[in-house]
Amino acid sequence: MMAAPDLFAAEYQALLRARETYGSEQAGADDYRRVLGELTVHYERLMRETRRLIQRSDRAERDMQQMNRELHQLALQLQHRATHDPLTGALNRGALIDYASDVLEHEPAALMVLDIDHFKRVNDEFGHPAGDAVICAVVTCLKQRVPAPAAIGRVGGEEFSIVWPGLCASEAAEMAHLLCAATGALRHEAPIARPVTASLGVGWYPAGTSFELAYSRADAALYRAKRDGRNCVRFDAH
Repeated sequence: MMAAPDLFAAEYQALLRARETYGSEQAGADDYRRVLGELTVHYERLMRETRRLIQRSDRAERDMQQMNRELHQLALQLQHRATHDPLTGALNRGALIDYASDVLEHEPAALMVLDIDHFKRVNDEFGHPAGDAVICAVVTCLKQRVPAPAAIGRVGGEEFSIVWPGLCASEAAEMAHLLCAATGALRHEAPIARPVTASLGVGWYPAGTSFELAYSRADAALYRAKRDGRNCVRFDAH
């Protein structure tokens, strides 16, 4: 196997000749001029190559930094897609459960379950694109009225859950009535020419309550709201 060529072989030979000339007592001015000229040529070449290498290194570093920024953005996008509903931007079911479970483990919180009333009729009468528009409008309405650290999650087709730390039971009931009224007051784009209401089940739970227990009770309250005529709020009385 042939050895790889030495990129500095010519320079090394020029350096050896310069040393030999420097150490020779017989070398004259012409000899010194000759080896100095040779060293100058090689030095200039090395300077040009060094500049090119530095420029390439700078470009490579800039490219690497750009790639790192793009990878960071991609990681954020993937994380968002893994935890959020693609239609509404609300948390998806898994992310909402994780967040609610963490909140309830450490502090009391209200849990609301909201379901859009007669949503199947909306899809049947106006089509699925119109139904999607209604869902997005409802979530936008909720986001405008539900500040962090409360979180909204889409847990089913037209069903949403809100975990709201920092509220007492009376405040949770008050906010649920406000959200119910705001949802029913929405005016949707054509072809939907009538109000679309929502029903809510609400509960307030102390720290240490499991999400499963809290959700089952709030969900039971939601079903009472459905049985009582919809477009209303029912509170978990346990």
